[in-house]
Amino acid sequence: MSGQEDSTADSNNTDISKDKDSEKKSEEGKESTVTSQTEETKSSELQQQPSESTQQESQPQSEITQQQTAAVTPSISPSTSSTMVAAAIATAVAASTSKQQPNADAGELIDFKVVYNKKKYDISFGVEETVGALKAHLQDVIGVPSTMQKVMIKGLAKDEMTLKKLGVAKGSKIMVVGSTLNDVLEVTKKPTVAQLKEEELKESQKESVSQQKQHKKVLEKGPPDDVMPGIKNVKEVLPPFPISGMLNKSGGKVRLTFKLEQDQVWVGTKERTQKIPLNSIKTIVSEPIEGHDSYSMIALQLGPTEASRYWIYWVPNQYVEAIKEAILGKWQLF
Repeated sequence: MSGQEDSTADSNNTDISKDKDSEKKSEEGKESTVTSQTEETKSSELQQQPSESTQQESQPQSEITQQQTAAVTPSISPSTSSTMVAAAIATAVAASTSKQQPNADAGELIDFKVVYNKKKYDISFGVEETVGALKAHLQDVIGVPSTMQKVMIKGLAKDEMTLKKLGVAKGSKIMVVGSTLNDVLEVTKKPTVAQLKEEELKESQKESVSQQKQHKKVLEKGPPDDVMPGIKNVKEVLPPFPISGMLNKSGGKVRLTFKLEQDQVWVGTKERTQKIPLNSIKTIVSEPIEGHDSYSMIALQLGPTEASRYWIYWVPNQYVEAIKEAILGKWQLF
């Protein structure tokens, strides 16, 4: 009996051991399945990451803010960081170079000089470029807005004309005239048309200017022998030659030469020639000469008071309005 019981106990122990082994294998199988699923999920995520990275890399580098760059930098290896910096520098240099280079249709680059306000500037520009494009380029060089520049190349050059058509070549000199914004602000302080008319009305209500003692002394001698013919009730443009045969308050001969390309009027006498910038003339006063309705006397006011007026006598009437327009320009319309 004792032998049978021992045999039975051994058999039971063997069955229990098999059951435990079976349970252990089942649990290991489940863990293996879970591990396999986890690895498949990670593998799927890793396959998606390159696509997202590619999308990020396709975005323009300029859209990355400084804060994003600072946040990303710690995770970038030194070699990668150096590559990115080099690429950024190369991009900046390329952008700067593209701005400095002319348009594809600009043609051959030529070197010439631009003269503005008695200063010379070395300019390199495309021969096929227009005068308008040159003005835009010069705006930052000479500090004059392009819309206020006058480019003189054998006369006033039109914006649509090309440098080649105008005959600009290597070593050419181009004259540019124009007013800076500060000059414009000063000019706007000049009197308006209404103010000028009001002043003339006040003057007319007083004693005739031509009959005042200081003027009568010059006018009573009569017109000079070489005075230019005057025409009443007629307006003409400035002649291409100096207006001569006039007198100043001392009775000396005077001639007016308008150098519009230099924004100057030259007042010439026997002793000297005074070159006056147009924007320095505050206003102009004109008065008909009594008894000589084809002539006027005009005054160029060079300072803030009437004491600074430079009087000129025996000015042909047909040129009076043209003289005012040339000196005051379009600003007299405001």
